[in-house]
Amino acid sequence: MSCVGIAGYGVSIPSYRIKAGEIARVWGEEEGRIVKGLGLSEKSVPGLDEDAATLAVDAARRAVSHAGIDPYDIKSMFIGSESHPYAVKPTATIVAEAIGATPNLFAADYEFACKAGTAGVINTYALIKSGEIDYGMGIGADTSQGRPGDALEYSAGAGAAAFLLGRKDVIANIEGIYSYATDTPDFWRREHAIYPSHGGRFTGPPGYFKHVIGGAKGIMEKMGTKPRDYAYAVFHQPNGKFPRTVAKKLGFTAEQIEPGLITPYIGNTYSAATLIGLAAVLDAAKPGDAILVASFGSGAGSDAFHIEASDLIDERRNAYPVRRIIENKRYIDYGTYAKHRRKLVL
Repeated sequence: MSCVGIAGYGVSIPSYRIKAGEIARVWGEEEGRIVKGLGLSEKSVPGLDEDAATLAVDAARRAVSHAGIDPYDIKSMFIGSESHPYAVKPTATIVAEAIGATPNLFAADYEFACKAGTAGVINTYALIKSGEIDYGMGIGADTSQGRPGDALEYSAGAGAAAFLLGRKDVIANIEGIYSYATDTPDFWRREHAIYPSHGGRFTGPPGYFKHVIGGAKGIMEKMGTKPRDYAYAVFHQPNGKFPRTVAKKLGFTAEQIEPGLITPYIGNTYSAATLIGLAAVLDAAKPGDAILVASFGSGAGSDAFHIEASDLIDERRNAYPVRRIIENKRYIDYGTYAKHRRKLVL
């Protein structure tokens, strides 16, 4: 049977931005220390009429357009998010209905912190590989939360990435997958809590670094590859510093990771972050380029992929490249940001 691959992809990022310096000004922090410490200068902010569902719809429509298929042929829809609009009411059915994929499909929402999006892609891959369906979609979408004054407020952004998988006319083949998970309490949000909490010393080495390194090493061992065999590598990017550090630890160069490093410009889009990075890499990839992807979700786990660009990637370029979407932006002050994120409770 032919390999399962990416038939199309789409990204959606709100146009609103707030600079890290504007947040620092409100809380009396030093802008230079924040920017240097997190490796990012600004983040995306959803509009008053934008949420994880609307961003997912926009990304899904772009993915369908890129693939050039009838959306009715999509037979599974998985959406990963930490910010589903409803506690009980699936986002997946909203998106599927909006793009014309219903009613004959399997739909489900996922939660696994920032790797819920890649979890959806893996399950889509599995359904297609099993022969049950021909096309399916995995989406990561978030309007992530950060408590006012907390370090997370500087990085918690918004965005969505949709990947339509299939077997025919794919622009990139998914040659292998690998997952790595443990029970590590580095980040959580309880029922009814508005903002998440994080476990300080568990965030770095026990959380992010252990699992991303475990996922990346696992997929390379499975595929018999080394860092030098990849044209690009995409790691989960909660900030601009962690992915650069983990790349160095694994033996990847700056040239391999910078094309997919998007967080410095839009913040951490949580379930969408790794997938937006992959989309940016696919915008630039050439036939035969190998791509390593390793996501991360707190709690904690990593999904890793070995992907190779096909001969079709040059002739099937996405009409909405990630870098161009990022450049469509307008800056807002902290007051407008607080209004958009509903931080002011009357």
